[in-house]
Order: sequence, then C-alpha cells, then structure tokens
Amino acid sequence: MTLIKSISGIRGTIGGRPGDNLTPIDAVKFAAAYGIWLREYSQKEQLKVVIGRDARLSGEMIQNLVVSTLVGLGMDVIDLGLSTTPTVEIAVPLEKADGGIILTASHNPKQWNALKLLNEKGEFLDAKQGQKILEIAEMEDFDFAEVDDLGTITKNDAYIDIHIDEVLNLSLVEADTIRNAKFKVVVDGVNSTGGIAIPKLLEALGVEVIKLYCDPTGYFPHNPEPLKEHLTDICQLVVQEKADFGIVVDPDVDRLAFISDEGEMFGEEYTLVACADYVLGRTKGNTVSNLSSSRALRDVTQKHGGVYEAAAVGEVNVVIKMKENKAIIGGEGNGGIIYPESHYGRDSLVGTALFLMLMAERGGTVTELRASYPSYFMSKKKIELTPDLDVDGILKAMEEKYKHEDISTIDGVKIDFPENWVHLRKSNTEPIIRIYTEAKSQSEADMLAERIISEIKEVAGI
Repeated sequence: MTLIKSISGIRGTIGGRPGDNLTPIDAVKFAAAYGIWLREYSQKEQLKVVIGRDARLSGEMIQNLVVSTLVGLGMDVIDLGLSTTPTVEIAVPLEKADGGIILTASHNPKQWNALKLLNEKGEFLDAKQGQKILEIAEMEDFDFAEVDDLGTITKNDAYIDIHIDEVLNLSLVEADTIRNAKFKVVVDGVNSTGGIAIPKLLEALGVEVIKLYCDPTGYFPHNPEPLKEHLTDICQLVVQEKADFGIVVDPDVDRLAFISDEGEMFGEEYTLVACADYVLGRTKGNTVSNLSSSRALRDVTQKHGGVYEAAAVGEVNVVIKMKENKAIIGGEGNGGIIYPESHYGRDSLVGTALFLMLMAERGGTVTELRASYPSYFMSKKKIELTPDLDVDGILKAMEEKYKHEDISTIDGVKIDFPENWVHLRKSNTEPIIRIYTEAKSQSEADMLAERIISEIKEVAGI
C-alpha cells in the first residue's frame, strides 16, 4: 500500500493506515492544505473551487470528504460529479473559479485514487506551489470557518456537454467534414467517464459508435493504462465490426490511444504526432513534448517548418515550455494532447476531434496513415524502488558513465545516441525508476533497455 506526496498532488491506495495510504484522514488533510494555500494565493474573501471525479470505486467517498472539507473552510464548491480531467480544467475559468480539484488516479488500477490540483486558469500547479501545499499539510495549521461562514455546494452535471460544445467550436474542427466521412468507431471507455464523454462527442460529429466498456461503474475490465497488452478486446472488436478505427482512453480521459482498422495499436506516441501533423498543416507554428516522447514529433514539426523543443516530464513542465516556445500544439508521448486554442491541459476530446479531421481530410485508412510517419519503436520499462536504493546516486553514476554522449539532466538523465536514446527518471506518481528507450526497430529498443537495466542493477548492487 502506498501514499505518494508530490508537487503534482497526493496519490495513494485506498485503505490502511493514515500517512501510509490514501485514507479519509489523508484526503481531508490535503484538501484542507490546498484550501489554506488557495486562500493565501488568491487573497480573496470568498473562494470558489470546481470539483470533479472519474468513476473509480472510491471516487464518491473521496469527493464527499474533499467537498465537505472545502465547505468547512468557508469555500463555495461547484460539484461536477462524474467528469473528466480536461472537463474540470475548462470548467474552472468558465465558472470564474479560484481553483479546482480532480479526483482521479489517472491510469492507475482501481485501488488507487488521487487529488490533482488546479489554479484559477484550470492548469496544474507549479513545483513551488505544490511544495507549499505539502508544507501546509505537514504543519496541519488549519483554520476552519464558523457555522455562519460555511461554504455552499452547487451541483452542475452539464459540463461534459459544455466541454463537447467547446470542442465543436474550435477553429480547426469542422463537424460537417467529419460527418460527411461517415466514420465507424469502437470506443473503450474502461468503464469510467470516457465512456460518457467520448461517445457523446462522436455522436455530435455524426460518427457511428460501437461502445465497449462504456458503463461508468468503476469496475475496470482490464488494466486501465492504455497499452497494447491490455487492449486485446478492442483490437478484436475493431476488426470484427469492420470499423475505421478504435479509440481508447484512460479513466480520467487525458490519455488517448487509437487502434488501426487492422486491429493494431497506432501507438500512443503517434497520437500527438498525428494531431500535430493536422494542426501544423493548417497553421504554421512550433511544438513541444517531453524528454520521454518520440523523435517522430520533431521530424513532423520540422517537415512543416516549425521548431520542436523538449521539456521535462510532467504536464506542467510541458505547458511552461509551450508558453515559452509559443507552441500551437504539444503534449506527452503517452497520448496526451495539449491544444492551447482550447486550454493548456491534456484533452482526449480535443485529440479525438483533431484526429477525425486529419482522417477526413487525408482519406485512406489508419494503417496507411501510420505507415506515412517516421518509424520509431519504443521500449518502456521500470524498476521497482526499495527504500534502501539511492536513486540520485544511480542516475549520477549513469550520467558519468555516458558523459561523452549528448546528455540532458533537466529531468533525470537522457542520453541521446546518434541512432537511439534512453531516458532514466524517477516517477512522480509511482515508486519506480522509468527506463524509456527509442530506436529504429523494436528489437534494438528492447536490447538497449535491457542493457541499461543491467547497468543500473550493477551500479545499485541489485
């Protein structure tokens, strides 16, 4: 059982002892810390916070605790109920709220939940702000409101529909163009809120939808991380139904993966590549992804005359770099699309609409589209951490070992070899070291990963 307190929020497994897991006491403590920080940060007398959750089993319990804590601090709450991460992000500025909390553990299994914290723009807090909240939580210096000053709760379940309207109004989304293409698409909503939002969006765009695991019960039918080994059912159903492609999202709908007409993974890394290809073909500009993302985005950006830059892993870091680089699209290689015309957050609804536009304009099959892009292959491995491992020492040793190569240390250690690369970093959300590699064949990427893992184990003495 695990509780991870990081600058990006509080994440843990449900049950167990306070301080070791995400218990009701921990949910209240960190919600209170966020509220106290928000009061200091905003300098306003009366505060408003938007709350939404995915469909996981612990969601309603955690939401009740968080909402009641904020009300106890004298804050007004807009309760979206079942929602998506990007929906909460767009709701914050639309409601003129002072912040937001999304209750979701994203791609983690059902025993996990988390508080993901937003500012008044509906964007994730930066490292300094996140650290301040952790400090407040440790001090437990909470000052709750008296009975006449308690906050209010307003329920609003319209925001998924509002979000869809926002997507339909984007300048590069043309509903008639998509409608005329007469697409047939299978959707795997992993029995969470994507099963509500994605089919609604597709139906609004005139797409024929075949639903798979779209009942938001929170009982995930497979591991909710949208990786190939977890997606056998949709791969088979796309072929069986002769669909144009399949769409897979994670429980909070900020990661987007496609299945080709032949029942093969399009590749999470290529979700951003394809959406950027469409946007850059219509609007000249720059792109950003993180250090663990494919070189294919760089190649496509340069093809369109733009400039590509890499940021440290983490949505907030990508957003900061996008603003610096004036990027018109960006995101992360895990299928996260950030399109600033909509908002600065990963959004599978926006990504779906942009991909449909690309397919409608270009014609042909998803298999043919994938074959048109530079072919890179990734290996994504991890090493479980134990308390006695000196992670910083391990990374420093690997940096020293490869000091004659092209190295970045803005986030762990990334070693760029001429024909491939490896990125080593400690996860912000799980007790692991991630080892990502990319090469021009799967076997080469896998071999590089295994070699690096062996070297890490040798350095660590494990």
